Amino acid sequence: LPSGKKNVGKKKTANLKVACWNVRTMQDSEDRPQRRSALVARELARLDIDIAALSEVRFAEQGSLREDGAGYTLFWSGKNKDERRLSGVGFMIKTSIARKLQNLPVGHSDRIMSLRLPIQDNKFATVLSVYAPTLQAETGVKEAFYRDLHNLLQQVDSKDKLLILGDFNARVG
Repeated sequence: LPSGKKNVGKKKTANLKVACWNVRTMQDSEDRPQRRSALVARELARLDIDIAALSEVRFAEQGSLREDGAGYTLFWSGKNKDERRLSGVGFMIKTSIARKLQNLPVGHSDRIMSLRLPIQDNKFATVLSVYAPTLQAETGVKEAFYRDLHNLLQQVDSKDKLLILGDFNARVG
């Protein structure tokens, strides 16, 4: 990530640790999202993860929440408040990295979220957080998800590095 400082002679490269995690839900019985997000942030800090793509977040609409104690910011995209929420995606990003973003992560649906991350000079990485419907989902729901994913991939700048993280609900065997 660009640090704002110029290195003379040597190029400094930083490795980015990314992960994906199906959190099963971030809601608790008293609708306090900060309780579960604090637990997730602490675990990511323990593992020194820079960016985690989260699935099954289950929060309504879109939003963000900063976990100052662990140094992470959660961004999420979900269904409307009046709809049943069994999906939802998000990113948990180290706050030091989130501050360098030129644009906030974009929620395309309750199953797809994207983030464009500056990595060096005028180079970027596009990171997707996805949560595919399960095998038991209606055919139309599965087709819509893959159509939306395909359309989003067509819009990614061809010069960007591309990372697709998440839960594709694959079944082997």
